[in-house]
Amino acid sequence: MTSSKKTCLFLFQILLFSLLSLKITASPRTQGEALIRWKNTFSFQPSYLASWSLTNINNLCSWTSIVCDSAGTVSEINLSGENITGVLTEFNFTEFATLTRFDLSSNNIDGDIPSAIGSLAKLAYLDLSSNFFEGIIPSDIARLTELEYLNLFNNYFNGTIPHQLSNLQKVWYLDLGANLLESPDWSNFSAMPSLQHLSLYYNELHLEFPSFVLNCRNLTYLDLSLNKLSGQIPELVFTNLGKLQYLNLTENQFHGPLSTNISKLPNLVQLRFASNKLSGPIPEDIGLLSDLQMIELFNNSFSGKIPSSLGQLEKLQILDLRLNALNSTIPSELGLCTNLKYLALAINQLSGELPLSLSNLITLSELGLSDNLLSGEISPDLISSWTELVSLQLQNNSFTGKIPPEIGLLTNLNYLYLYNNKLSGPIPSEFGSLINLTSLDLSGNQLSGPIPKTLWDLTHLRGLQLFSNNLSGTIPPEIENLASLATFDVNTNKLYGELPQNISRLPSLKSISLFTNNFSGSIPRDFGKYIQLTYVSFSNNSFSGELPPELCSGFALEDFTVNGNSFTGSLPACLRNCRNLNRDVLDQRLPPPTGQLAEEVVFVINVALACTRTTPEERPSMRFVAQELSAKTQACLSEPLGMITINKLTSFQK
Repeated sequence: MTSSKKTCLFLFQILLFSLLSLKITASPRTQGEALIRWKNTFSFQPSYLASWSLTNINNLCSWTSIVCDSAGTVSEINLSGENITGVLTEFNFTEFATLTRFDLSSNNIDGDIPSAIGSLAKLAYLDLSSNFFEGIIPSDIARLTELEYLNLFNNYFNGTIPHQLSNLQKVWYLDLGANLLESPDWSNFSAMPSLQHLSLYYNELHLEFPSFVLNCRNLTYLDLSLNKLSGQIPELVFTNLGKLQYLNLTENQFHGPLSTNISKLPNLVQLRFASNKLSGPIPEDIGLLSDLQMIELFNNSFSGKIPSSLGQLEKLQILDLRLNALNSTIPSELGLCTNLKYLALAINQLSGELPLSLSNLITLSELGLSDNLLSGEISPDLISSWTELVSLQLQNNSFTGKIPPEIGLLTNLNYLYLYNNKLSGPIPSEFGSLINLTSLDLSGNQLSGPIPKTLWDLTHLRGLQLFSNNLSGTIPPEIENLASLATFDVNTNKLYGELPQNISRLPSLKSISLFTNNFSGSIPRDFGKYIQLTYVSFSNNSFSGELPPELCSGFALEDFTVNGNSFTGSLPACLRNCRNLNRDVLDQRLPPPTGQLAEEVVFVINVALACTRTTPEERPSMRFVAQELSAKTQACLSEPLGMITINKLTSFQK
């Protein structure tokens, strides 16, 4: 061997020895120094990390967020939710070969994940979720062969998911959700036999269902929601993944029928397939999944009947089938689901009466049956059983009869919508017991009688809509109690009398609609002075006097109609500053002309506008104008005068 070769070999041995020495010399002190250097790169020095200091270098194992092994070296770094602002590229990974747990979740760390992270050979738990990491997920993570828990949720990672992650055969928890990741070639992925929890939620995944998932037979949790995956849901989801307890494919583009093999997921607790393009019937075998607590199939194209087998699901708490094309009656068997808290069947084609068995659903907090073809009376027995309801929505159906006075028992109600039905009779005074009500809409019915005095005691009301009924009586001064009221709409009734002066003092009022009643007197002069109104309609009443000068002082008005009254004086000057106001062509405060006079007014305006055309050839001659004014041969009044626009008035033909 030549002397030069001997020299090279000697130098190589020295280098190798030096590298081994570096690894061996990683000690509590060098680890502490590395942590201090990293802390010094943070945007600010958190007080809770005061123990990370050179003066405390000999007490590493007592430092905040640090756990040591039996040799006194760092085995865990737990900095979750500590408001750290920094980067991981400044962390010296080579000093922490003994690390088994690294938790930086819920901080403000940004930048890339360095490839050096692959040197943490003993790492079993890695949580970088809810930070601001970006760039690609480094394939070097696949070198962490002891890893069991990997959470990168809620960051800004992009690019494709590296297939090398599937080599982590010990991982049981993998969450890559809420990033910007795209679909890779799934055929390069291996099955992950230890995987129990997989979330790829809220990414940019597209094309087909991830095929490797179908062989992860120990999965109990699978979330692929909020992506752009398409095609049919593979049968192997139902036949291979029998341990699934949570299955969420919401907001993708899956189509086709829901497999009857759904019954082969006996451990399923939550089934969430909402907002896809699924069609056909809901399989009757769904009732065999006895552990189900949640079914969300809303916003698809399911048709046919609601399976009566749902009545077998005694643990069911949430059933959401709204926004489909279901066209049956509501099965009485639903009354057997006595743990239901949320029942949503709205926007289907359901018909018939409400089954009395629904009175068994005494734990219901939200009930939505709106926009169907339901009919019959609303049974007092049903209402009196639903005392836990927070929201009751029966609007846009064909319910008849009176509103049961038992409605007053629903003291937890926040939302009550009965609009657009065929309900008649008075509004029950028991409404006054609904002290938590924030929104009440009884419009579009045939209700009669006065507005009950007790209604003015509902101090949390933000919306009160009683329009298009046959209500009579006056609006009393007690309206002042409704300090939260933003929308007040009683148009198209038979209400009369003067408005109370204190209606001006409703501090939250944005919209008031009183048109087509029999109100009289003047509008309180300070109306609008203390509030920012966006919608005001006094039309078609018998109001008189001047309009309030500060009606639009907040300059927020968008719609303003006062026609069909006897107002005098000028329009409020503030109207010219309401930039979003939809203005009328004619002064709608004046009673419009009718009959022949209306015809003549419109004709004269037509002629006058024709004479102002920019092109002389398009203007009528004076002779033509004189002849037309004398004979008035053209019909001009095609609709009510108040509805004619400038565009229509310029259509005069010479």
